[in-house]
Formats: sequence, C-alpha cells, structure tokens
Amino acid sequence: MNIRTVGLTLLALIAFASNSLLTRLALGSHQIDAATFTCIRLVSGAIVLALLVRARAGTFKPLRGHGMIGAIALIAYAIPFSFAYLRIGAAVGALVLFGVVQLTMIGFAIFRGERLALAGLVILTTPSSIRPDWMGLGLMAVAGIAWGVYSLNGRKAADPIASNAQSFLWSSLPSVILVLILRYSINTSTRGIALAVVSGAITSGLGYAIWYRALPRLSVMQAAVAQLSVPVIAAVGAVVLLHETLNVRIVISGLAVLSGVGLVLAARANRRA
Repeated sequence: MNIRTVGLTLLALIAFASNSLLTRLALGSHQIDAATFTCIRLVSGAIVLALLVRARAGTFKPLRGHGMIGAIALIAYAIPFSFAYLRIGAAVGALVLFGVVQLTMIGFAIFRGERLALAGLVILTTPSSIRPDWMGLGLMAVAGIAWGVYSLNGRKAADPIASNAQSFLWSSLPSVILVLILRYSINTSTRGIALAVVSGAITSGLGYAIWYRALPRLSVMQAAVAQLSVPVIAAVGAVVLLHETLNVRIVISGLAVLSGVGLVLAARANRRA
C-alpha cells in the first residue's frame, strides 16, 4: 500500500467509528426515532454521493447500471444498525458489528481463529446481569453480515463512488416506506436530525466514498485487518464522548473477537506465502 491508500483507509475507519458514536448519541438519548434517523442518513448520503458523481463526471449518467446487490445489502445493514443502537452502547455495537463483518468477509471455515472469535461473541451474549440486550446484539449481527456483503460487492465496482451513490439512492426508497409504516412512532428534534444528516452526508456518504477509493487497492485480508481497528476507535470515543463504561466482560470478549480474527488472517497470509 502507498501513503495515499493508507491515508484514505485511516480516514474511512475514523468515519466508520464515528457512525457508531453519532447513531448511539442520537438514538440513545431519544433525540430521534430509529426509522427517521435511517431515512435521513440514507437520503443525505445519497444526495452527497450523487453530487460527487455529478461534479466529477459532469452528468448523473454514471449512476446507472450498477446492480441491486449493493442497495439490498445497504438497507439490510442500515435498518438493523439503527434499531440496535436503541438498545446497546456504541462500544459493544461496534465490536459486534465489525467482528461479524470480518467473519463474513473471511468466511466461516473452522479454524482456531474463528473459534476464538466466535467464543468472544458467545462470552458477550451469555446470560448475565450486565449482558447487553440480546435483541440489540442480534440486530447488530445482521447489520454486520450485510455490511460484509456490501464491502465485498463494492470491491468489484469499476466506479466505486457511482456504485455507492446508486446503492444509497435505491436504498433510500425502502427507508422512506419504513418511516411511513412507523409514522405514529416518529419522534424528532433539531439535534437528532442534525446528527442524522452528519452521519449520512459525512461519515456515511463521504466516508464510504473514501473507503471505496481505498478498497480496490486492498486485499480482502488487508481490508479485514484494517477494520479491526474500528471497534477500538469506537470504544475510546464511547468512553470519552458518551461516558460509556467498559466492564471486564466486554473487554475480554472484545480481545477474543479481535485476536481470533487476527489469527485467521495471519494463518491465511502464511498459507498464501
């Protein structure tokens, strides 16, 4: 990797971690409901990315013909991601999300690393008085699988920004439908809307555009390794900015998940070598 790729990757990882912090900040304090947050996030991201395509190409034509897999994976990620943060903290959410993302990207073959990583998730979800909400964890796991699929699909795009923009545009429609379905539970505030716009336009739209500029230059293993840092960044941010508490249980499970994925990546790199 050259310096430019490293820089783009670092910016994208910070954006991903910020997404967890912004979403938890908005939803954990009930500044906005999850459906509206998701809708504003996707629409804001779609607008920013479409404008980037227009500015670069002078036309919106590059938005055509990128397939629907990205859009389906994006909405399958965005909705459970938001609803999960109604129930769990940013640090736990980021750990589960990116632990599952890595396992999705590198597969579920039975190696010692996968077993260790899965054991970490088991520790996190075993019944306990301090255990995070199981529904929240399940929703975040679904989001992680969808984000893994979205990342793998994005690596194949010839024009990642246009592909991202189309995915955001198409996924905005079902998010609007979700708001209409849940219209009686809508709850918004100026601060909640602002957080959703920042999450959509900056840490999602621009963040994903940056990520997909770097992703074609990364192997699947490099991308997976890079994303291992996101839960760490999110955990630090959650403690400093959101005043969350990291108990021993979460720390142990987090170390198991990240160490397990790291072992798998190292083993596969050695086999290739």
